[in-house]
Amino acid sequence: MYKHLLCMNTSEAFGASFEEQIAMLHKTGFEAFFTPWRNDYPIEKWARLAKDLRMIYQSVHAPFGGVADLWKNDGEKAAAAEKELIDCIHSCSENEIGLMISHCYIGFDGIVDITEQGLIRYGRIIDEAEKCGVNIAFENTEGEEYLEKLLDVFGDRKNVGFCLDTGHEMCYNFGKDLLGKWGDKLIATHINDNLGIKDYNGQITWHDDLHLLPFDGIRDWDELATRFKRCGYKGILTFELNKHSKPERHENDKYERMPLLDYFTECYIRACRFASKL
Repeated sequence: MYKHLLCMNTSEAFGASFEEQIAMLHKTGFEAFFTPWRNDYPIEKWARLAKDLRMIYQSVHAPFGGVADLWKNDGEKAAAAEKELIDCIHSCSENEIGLMISHCYIGFDGIVDITEQGLIRYGRIIDEAEKCGVNIAFENTEGEEYLEKLLDVFGDRKNVGFCLDTGHEMCYNFGKDLLGKWGDKLIATHINDNLGIKDYNGQITWHDDLHLLPFDGIRDWDELATRFKRCGYKGILTFELNKHSKPERHENDKYERMPLLDYFTECYIRACRFASKL
C-alpha cells in the first residue's frame, strides 16, 4: 500500500480518444487522471466518466500559449489570455474539478519585464478562482523569475500553490532544488525524467523536455524522494509522461512502438516504483 494516490496525464498525442485513455488508465491501476483544457473540450463528459469509474479528475492543465501576453502592454492579447484562463476556471468549477495547473511564462527568447499590470491580471484570475472554489498551482517552466514573483506576491492566498515539474527542474531550471525553495507551497506534481540540458553552453530548449518515464533518464529518484519527504507532501502523485520523441530526438522512440495499454501499464509500474520510496 502506497502513501499517495497515483495520477497520470492524458494527451491528444497518445492516439486514442480521451475516453479510451481514461478507461485504460483505470484498468492499469491509476486512481486519477488529468487532461488539457480547451473551450471546445467536453470536460463534463470526462467528469461524468471519472465518477462512473470512481476515479479522481485531479486537475486540468490550463492553456499556456498566451501566458507571456499577460505581462505585456498589448491590451487585446492580454485580455484574451486572461479570459481564456478564467473560462478554464469556470469549467473546473462547473465540473467539480478543484485544481487548475497554470504556467507563468512561455518562451526562450524575448523575455518580457515582470510588470505591475501582469500582477494585476494574475490577481484578477486568482480572485475569480477563489470565488469559484478552484485552486491554482503555478508550475516551474522556463522563465523561473515569473513563478517566483507570483508565489512571492500571491503564495499566501489559500487557493494558490506550487506544481513541481521534476523534468523542468532539470532541463529548464538548471537542477535547482525548487522543493527546498517552495516545498511548503507544493499542492501538485508533474513527475517525469529526462537527460538534463544537452547544450554544452547550458542553453535551455524545448527539445530537452522529454517527459521520459521515471528511471529512464538521469534523475536521482532517491534524492527526489528525500526532498518530497522533507517537505511533507501528502497529495496525489501526478505523472506527466510523453510517448513520442521530440523533433530530431529518439529517446522516446521505444515508447512509440508499444501499444497504448502496454505503455500505460509500464507508466503505472514506474509510478509505483517511485511511490514505494515515499
